[in-house]
Amino acid sequence: MISYKDLGLVNSREIFRKAIENKYAIPAFNFNNMEQMQAIIQACVEAKSPVILQVSSGARKYANQTLLRYMAQGAVEYAKELGANIPIVLHLDHGDTFELCKSCVEYGFSSVMIDGSHHPYKENVALTAKVVEYAHKYDVTVEGELGVLAGVEDEVSAEHHTYTQPEEVEDFVKKTGVDSLAISIGTSHGANKFKPEQCTRNEQGILIPPPLRFDILEEIEKRIPGFPIVLHGASSVPQDLVAVINKYGGALKDAVGIPEEQLRRAATSAVCKINIDSDGRIAMTAAVREVFATKPAEFDPRKYLGPARDSLKELYKHKIVNVLGSNNRLEEN
Repeated sequence: MISYKDLGLVNSREIFRKAIENKYAIPAFNFNNMEQMQAIIQACVEAKSPVILQVSSGARKYANQTLLRYMAQGAVEYAKELGANIPIVLHLDHGDTFELCKSCVEYGFSSVMIDGSHHPYKENVALTAKVVEYAHKYDVTVEGELGVLAGVEDEVSAEHHTYTQPEEVEDFVKKTGVDSLAISIGTSHGANKFKPEQCTRNEQGILIPPPLRFDILEEIEKRIPGFPIVLHGASSVPQDLVAVINKYGGALKDAVGIPEEQLRRAATSAVCKINIDSDGRIAMTAAVREVFATKPAEFDPRKYLGPARDSLKELYKHKIVNVLGSNNRLEEN
């Protein structure tokens, strides 16, 4: 059993409280490798932002659970080396079983998500409550989910979305004891979040997705005032980066994301954690493709992973400052 506190990590409870009070959202960035971790920490240190390092089940298998633990510990020390002791959470994204959540707690995660949203309501409640009971013994915070997000990302896949039912949230939170709740109000996983027929096109021919259901969010806030809310599938799919990918041989057709102004609005509500994964993948892929296309003789991984890391850092700084509003928050934490 490894305590996250011995790794220098924090859980999400206090940073969520401060985010809600001051109307911003904590960035939750997924990582699988060293370059992604470096970019996240560099961006957050430079912007003076707390951060949630997210690891999916697939990322844990890819990177190895032991290496991830030491990477998270390294991230804490790396931030100090760069000049800021930022609050860092290590979070399991979309855990789907009690056993997986338990294993992550034992390997030093400070926060876990148990996603029982694909189960019937009563089964979701029972599974979530079981994880909460175990995790809270070690002061690990737990995120639950109500509603289903469509799309595909990593090992999470759903053909259709189901909006969160506001009338269920109060009962769910009370019966499970979760520390935060992921809801479905129109976000979606992956780079192709919406089909073209679901969108409209502006004068430039760019696909515009349907707006988020802020009416559902507002009703949820009324029922569980001040409770931490999470948005998954909140990448904006920057069209300039999509264009770079396609210019250099990619095939991201009809890729469309959530408009940043809608996410900024959400971040001023009880939404205190916003997950961004696909945008990071797009930024890195665009940089790598450009190097491969413009410097075909290059074979040193540092020469294409380095630019990918730099591109990712700039993307994340933009998100922190202009979308989430979590910059310059270290005095609060």
